[in-house]
Amino acid sequence: MRVLVCVKRVPAPGAKINITEDGQSVDATNLGHTMSPHEECALELAVQLVETHGGESHVLTLGTSEADEQCRWAASIGINKATLVDVDSMDWDPQRTARALTDSIRSIEEAAGAFDVIIFGNESADTGGFQVGIRVSRALGRPMVNAIKGVEIAGDVLEARRETDNGFEVYKLPMPCAIGVKEGITWPRYPTMRGRLASKKLAVDSVSSDAAPGGQMKVRLNRPEEKVSETVVLGEGPEAAAKAVDLLKELGLWPEGASS
Repeated sequence: MRVLVCVKRVPAPGAKINITEDGQSVDATNLGHTMSPHEECALELAVQLVETHGGESHVLTLGTSEADEQCRWAASIGINKATLVDVDSMDWDPQRTARALTDSIRSIEEAAGAFDVIIFGNESADTGGFQVGIRVSRALGRPMVNAIKGVEIAGDVLEARRETDNGFEVYKLPMPCAIGVKEGITWPRYPTMRGRLASKKLAVDSVSSDAAPGGQMKVRLNRPEEKVSETVVLGEGPEAAAKAVDLLKELGLWPEGASS
């Protein structure tokens, strides 16, 4: 089995994001980077599939040279090969990104054979566009289902489960296929010391791209105003009870007719 995982270098979740003065990009000064949580789970899924069915796993990312870090992280947890589409900016629109990834996948497959499964994160943690994986799978002519929380493989069919309010939807996809997975489909493993040492020796294939820009254009980045919440201490001990009752009534949470 051959499994490919597409990941993206993104600002660390939870970090304070500042915007440059021109409003066109994120100020990366002193900003840590990682990959999206969905993609961490996608990598773990790829490793598990190869452990179960045999074969080879591959990670692909588009980004600046710093994205080499994400390739080596993937290698440290068990991914076998890595390819970096080296570009001068992370500011690519989804259409251009999808075209570049599609070209790279075709090139890899021409040299080493088709991937049975291509795994994407459901969406990236920074732009949240929900479209790169779908664009790539459509360009490759392969079936894809997003928001997957469970996978099983039997023969040449992949069974994908999507969680709903009433249980699960089950899709059976003929391989080769693509899926977009959500955080929680697996628990990501952390690299061992042996894995970290091995990742330093990995030869990351670096390729370029001449993919044309798409029709989407960024106008400006706007950072939402920070919401500050204040905690008010109503009191301590029995004397705070009356204030608590008044607050519940104010919020409409005190049952009508109830004694205070």
